[in-house]
Amino acid sequence: MWDPETYLAFGDHRARPFHDLLARVGVRDPSLVVDLGCGPGTLTRLLAKRWPKATVIALDSSPEMVQAALERGVHAELCDVRHWLPAPGTNLVVCNAVLQWVPEHAELLRQWMRALPSGGWLALQVPGNSHAPSHAETTRLAAEPRWRGLFDLRETHRVLEPAGYAAVLAPGAAELDVWETTYLHRLTGSDPVLEWITGTALRPVRAALSASEWEEFRHELAPRLRAAYPAGADGVTWFPFRRIFAVAQAG
Repeated sequence: MWDPETYLAFGDHRARPFHDLLARVGVRDPSLVVDLGCGPGTLTRLLAKRWPKATVIALDSSPEMVQAALERGVHAELCDVRHWLPAPGTNLVVCNAVLQWVPEHAELLRQWMRALPSGGWLALQVPGNSHAPSHAETTRLAAEPRWRGLFDLRETHRVLEPAGYAAVLAPGAAELDVWETTYLHRLTGSDPVLEWITGTALRPVRAALSASEWEEFRHELAPRLRAAYPAGADGVTWFPFRRIFAVAQAG
């Protein structure tokens, strides 16, 4: 289950890749824009602001996120990306920080590119930090006897390298731009990296454990993350976060 409030705790940091992604989209006057995996709808509203004449549809598989988006005035609907295809006339599909949860997403991207009309755009962004200490320490702890077999973290690691996305998207693309960026987030507060991943990478852990077990897991993980990401004398923790981007225009 997604918790919109936990996810939005670092909303400013999570929004920056969305802005960087949209900056590379060349569509000028779209009539239909789809935010695929809209979350709580905060970023969907930016699509409507940039293209005020477009119909903007927001889709997400989480009832909690869809409800949060509806409460923000966003036209949001429940939808599983694994069973979705662009409708005729779709000019732009934005898929921001979603596909890391879908192991078979390379084939989905091929299907979407084939279904997009000529000139339509697909813009995606996924985390590329599966080998970062934040994930590595979580995986090590999960493998210890106390926690082994209680949850599966593998699906959060199934993203391609930039060259992999280029290979998937290039056959159907008239234009293609693929790149990566490592953001250095300035975090403050108690155990900020733990709080960050609580809203994303630790979702499978939280869903599988009882409340007491969840607190115990967090208690064991916290000092490992503090050692991997020590706070400076000024109380600031610098958190590197790699992300992978691709923007394609269908041929």
